[in-house]
Amino acid sequence: MNLMTDAARHYRIGLDLGGTKIEALLLAPDDTVLLRQRVPSPVGEGYDAVLSSLHGLINETTLLVPPGSSYTVGIGIPGSLDAVTGLVRNANSTCLIGHPLKDDLERLLGRPVGIRNDADCFTLAECRLGAGRGYGVVFGVIMGTGCGGGLSIGGEVREGPHRIAGEWGHLSVDPVGAPCYCGNRGCVETKISGSGVEREFARRYGRKLKVEEIVTAARGGDPECREAFDRFLDDFGRSLGGLISIIDPDAVVLGGGLSGIHELYTIGIDRVRQYAFHNDLRTPILKNELGDSAGVFGAAWSGPENSSRFKVKP
Repeated sequence: MNLMTDAARHYRIGLDLGGTKIEALLLAPDDTVLLRQRVPSPVGEGYDAVLSSLHGLINETTLLVPPGSSYTVGIGIPGSLDAVTGLVRNANSTCLIGHPLKDDLERLLGRPVGIRNDADCFTLAECRLGAGRGYGVVFGVIMGTGCGGGLSIGGEVREGPHRIAGEWGHLSVDPVGAPCYCGNRGCVETKISGSGVEREFARRYGRKLKVEEIVTAARGGDPECREAFDRFLDDFGRSLGGLISIIDPDAVVLGGGLSGIHELYTIGIDRVRQYAFHNDLRTPILKNELGDSAGVFGAAWSGPENSSRFKVKP
């Protein structure tokens, strides 16, 4: 007689699809990390390449699941699924838009797959095990290739009826600013994402630098990079200060590749205080505790049997 319960044999696979990397995670039944690896993201090669890469990573990861054990698969993507059509929409990895990613993966794998917005996955992870623990209302920010957000209320990630809750990256803060792929101009994403900063720098100064190079050169005294970096910190303060004025969350947690820029937690927070509608802003703005891609944990916990953690509330 096998005395092990189903829960004791249940494993979770999570994938976090980004603009520069795909991260895979395998969690044991007690949430111990058994595998965590990154591979380059093929979003620049088109939808079929992304689908193939995700399929291959899932198959590789399942090889580590012990025979006789159950497992689920959850994926975080930089967009969301249309509740009616099931097609990907609002994705900054634009090759995904209009494609039935969930259906295609389920067909290839022969099993159900959970797909959630990557910022929602990040927010869930940080509220469950990271910097957001113990706070009632948490806004989770992803600043990477794109810029996204997630909203947790009482430990539940709110998606909303349109599955766009927290999408502050497409709040237009500059009507004459750079065009955004969403069709608007001057969106937050064009101001403080890695890709947005790089494009604006190239447009203004005629030099193509990665955001990491801009930050390093700014610290070293390069005048153009210093100007661009100061503008980035000011845009961060304006965008997040305005958001805090609307939501008034108990805490904000920063994630994504740009969350490691230490000036965000000094000069950046000062700029947030400058723009927020309060003269004594006390909202803690916290660095993630689970790593800049904590969303892979949320993805693993968003397998089909765990969907109750994401509440679609009107």
